[in-house]
Amino acid sequence: MLPEPIRNAIDVASNAVWGPWTMALLLGTGVFLTIRLRFVQVARFREGLRAMVPAQASGAGTLSPFQAFMTALGASIGTGNIAGVATAIVSGGPGALFWIWVYGFFATSIKFCEAVLGIQYRKVHGDRLSAGPMHYLKDGLGSPKLAWLYAVIAGVAALTTTPFTQPNSIAVVWQSQFNIPPLYSGLGLAVLTWLVVIGGVKSIGRAAEKLAPLKVGLYLAGGLIVILTHAAQLPSVFALILREAFSMEAAGGGALGVGMMTAMRYGIARGIYANEAGYGTAAVAYGTAQTDAPVKQGLQAVMEVFIVSCVTSTISALVILASGAWTSGLTSTAVVAQAFNTAIPTVGGWVVAFCAFLFGYTTLIGWAYYGEQFLEYAFGLRITKPYRWIYCGLVVFGAMGKVETIWAWGDLMNGLQVFPNLVGLIGLSGVAASVLRRPKAQEPQVGTTAPPLA
Repeated sequence: MLPEPIRNAIDVASNAVWGPWTMALLLGTGVFLTIRLRFVQVARFREGLRAMVPAQASGAGTLSPFQAFMTALGASIGTGNIAGVATAIVSGGPGALFWIWVYGFFATSIKFCEAVLGIQYRKVHGDRLSAGPMHYLKDGLGSPKLAWLYAVIAGVAALTTTPFTQPNSIAVVWQSQFNIPPLYSGLGLAVLTWLVVIGGVKSIGRAAEKLAPLKVGLYLAGGLIVILTHAAQLPSVFALILREAFSMEAAGGGALGVGMMTAMRYGIARGIYANEAGYGTAAVAYGTAQTDAPVKQGLQAVMEVFIVSCVTSTISALVILASGAWTSGLTSTAVVAQAFNTAIPTVGGWVVAFCAFLFGYTTLIGWAYYGEQFLEYAFGLRITKPYRWIYCGLVVFGAMGKVETIWAWGDLMNGLQVFPNLVGLIGLSGVAASVLRRPKAQEPQVGTTAPPLA
């Protein structure tokens, strides 16, 4: 669809944004916040498990705490956990999985801060609520210009990445399994997305509450069957993962450290695409929760990253590696479908196709709300309706795009929104640490009354 010079330019820009400095910044921020929060992902893990149980609303907000959790989980567990992990393994080698795990461990503290600060600095006015990094950048960090810049970048990213990456991954597997042309897949997804998105955040929350648990359970069941079928290969697979994670040469030979840097680049880039820690989207999702307990929502965010990085992403990688499908020449969801078919002929591919639909669809509707919040902050409420229609329309084009270019563009735009968000997280880490240390009885009333959104 795009001329080759433009595709090449996108690849170059994407690789530049995801250079060593970006990986160092993400990992460094995760390490810093983990220490600042006293290893909250380990010390409060059991409490995080309990926090996933549905609870009653107890404060200002739009969604119940469980709906907010499911919206965040539904949005982050998208085809990035299938197609994104697959492209990480195919492009970055088996060692990419190790770096997905590494970033996932430290990313839990990043997402904890995003959720806590999202509630702490959200704006509530009547039945309208606005939450996201732009508010803690403006009101917490005192930088309205950086807040506006983040909102514009993140809004454009939501509008021009998710309607492309998610439908594209769904269309790839539907074409490989059912011979459905990408155009038809795109049209069907656009209509289904419109039916939910046009109803706003409450409609999105209700859909996510029902679909998110279903998709995780189904994918785990199918993935475990594939892994058990190839259980004899697991020791050599884990050895391969660790060896390639620190390889000093590319697969075909090359300069010192090329293999390790490639594995890190794709592992961290796809890792953040899978768990979304660092984007700032958690501040939007958890900021909608009807709760006065930011720590509980923060612990839900910790569990969200754990589920994404250590469970669903690992399942995707292991089925590809253990089955040998990663060397087949296929990519995206098609390679995962082939891996499932090795253990469950025909039906396995159908399971991946259905899961890709559920994963992609819930991410589509969740990110629609994220982008809406960002662009409303930057340009006012007048943009809401046009945004929703354009967002749904782009789904059709996304289904027909070229896989590599689609993901490179996603990496580029999502990488750009990371920088201002991390500035806010580092600058306000003391606020998150203070909230975490408070006894439950002393947790402050959160959310502020703001003038009407213009």
